[in-house]
Amino acid sequence: MSLSRSKIAIVGIGNVGTALAHQLVISNTCDDLVLIDLNKKKAWAEVTDLKHSMGFSEANMKLIAGGYEDCKDADIVVLAVAAPYKLGMTRLDMMATATVIIKSIVPEVMASGFDGMFVVITNPVDAMTYLVQKLSGLPTNKVIGTGTSLDTARLRRYLADTMEVDPRSVEAMCMGEHGDSQMIPWSQVTVGSKNFNDILADNSDRLKGIATDQVREEIAQIAYEIVKNKGATNYGIASVVAKIVKAIIRDEHMVMPVTAMLNGEYGINGVYAGVPAVITGKGIKELVQYHLTDKELKDFHQSVEVLKTTNEKMLKLL
Repeated sequence: MSLSRSKIAIVGIGNVGTALAHQLVISNTCDDLVLIDLNKKKAWAEVTDLKHSMGFSEANMKLIAGGYEDCKDADIVVLAVAAPYKLGMTRLDMMATATVIIKSIVPEVMASGFDGMFVVITNPVDAMTYLVQKLSGLPTNKVIGTGTSLDTARLRRYLADTMEVDPRSVEAMCMGEHGDSQMIPWSQVTVGSKNFNDILADNSDRLKGIATDQVREEIAQIAYEIVKNKGATNYGIASVVAKIVKAIIRDEHMVMPVTAMLNGEYGINGVYAGVPAVITGKGIKELVQYHLTDKELKDFHQSVEVLKTTNEKMLKLL
């Protein structure tokens, strides 16, 4: 009897890739983990350091510094590569350089015989997820971007701190672009299963005078402040990617907001955008369709229009 082993490859061993690798090791998420980077000495050093971290841990994982050929039998390839960022840039400003990087990687991965799933982190993540699917030819349910998962984590933390409750009591999601045009469907937000709009009506002081538009702006812009002060965001994104990967490896059927292909949902077709989805061992099983208010649906469509325009510009570079 043969025993199947779960295998994950991370391409791009910078701040995010290394943080993700550490998350996967300490959570013992998979059996085999491959780190791939153009800087092979860096990949070797990170693997060696991670192995040392397992000396007194419960983790039992095989780690190697490898190449694209090692993706052949991987269940998941995570693209953690990033275009260079300069202060003042938006995520969309990184599109042209990111396109070149992704074009150099995906064909190499596919040439190995890879038939698993891609999880895309590279910004602008919605456009890059669309590009990865086009280049790979894999079914859309097997190409997933991190989308608004990190924005959602930030939103839940923000609301929890403001209202002085545990973040696990907050149910809220951001949708649309992982970027400046993202929107928050406030009609779907609950705290302790109580609708957020009812909370505002019953306890007008709970948000301490902060308007919902200001909250959205704060969530959309906070990453730029983090990067300005420490050079990168890595812990938050590594945490949410680890949850996505775990949901796939363990077939959890977990609902998370990710970059997924819309096929008629919310009246939109043929665009990858951040929406809540059911994540399983076969990728995205289905999308969760909220009953949005008219204004929320308009805001979501406006954000998706930004993504459509970005995709059109990106395809011209191919």
